[in-house]
Amino acid sequence: MAVGERVALVTGGSRGIGRGIVGELAALQYSVVVNYRSDGEAAESACREAKDRGAPRALAIRADVADLDAGRLLTERTLAEFGRIDLLVNNAGVAPATRLDLLTTTAESWDRVLGINLRGPFFLTQAVAATMVELLRAGTVTDPQIIFVTSISSAFASVNRGEYCVSKAGLSMVAQLFATRLADEGIRVNEVRPGIIATDMTDAVRDVYDRRIAAGLVPIRRWGTPLDVGRAVGALAADSFPYTTGEVFHVDGGLHLRRL
Repeated sequence: MAVGERVALVTGGSRGIGRGIVGELAALQYSVVVNYRSDGEAAESACREAKDRGAPRALAIRADVADLDAGRLLTERTLAEFGRIDLLVNNAGVAPATRLDLLTTTAESWDRVLGINLRGPFFLTQAVAATMVELLRAGTVTDPQIIFVTSISSAFASVNRGEYCVSKAGLSMVAQLFATRLADEGIRVNEVRPGIIATDMTDAVRDVYDRRIAAGLVPIRRWGTPLDVGRAVGALAADSFPYTTGEVFHVDGGLHLRRL
């Protein structure tokens, strides 16, 4: 299949990291499905930018990935519109609405964060992976991939947003599980793990992390950007790592390094 025929489904693709990913995939001439939950105007804007950067087609589809029926319909509509899915990027995620100490975290916040960040992506991936297997057997796609965008919080404990850390640590294991299960099927699965990235989600702690980054928290002393993450996803999507699955790609300026 020609490069321009490949189709990528990016959850949470209208803003922040997701938008950076959409742009890089468009530059690789992927047609893109920009999944969004609430901001349709931002999603349509992301689609226009994707076309400007080289995407043959771009389509915004509203679906809350925490709703398993909506996730199933998202998969079905993508297939109906494009006839294939070559790449799934599980990017959609939320932080707690209010940062609470571990001793006062609520069940409501736990359910919301894990529903969007972990439960939803697991079952969406299950549906898309089954579809990819069928597409492979039919010869419609040749080298499908699945990418999970997690977080440095997969491995770093933040006691005022424990539910977020648990969701991302769980998602890292989900990536390992699907990488193991799907290798024999010809589907590669990898994880991109961002560090401190400048997005709407981190606006509330910008001043705190400005100071900590300047003091040396991150070896590369700057904030990460959605473009940094998008480029990492783009490298995987460009087939730069054909003999790699189940890998964790850190995009964190060296934050994960153990230093004395």
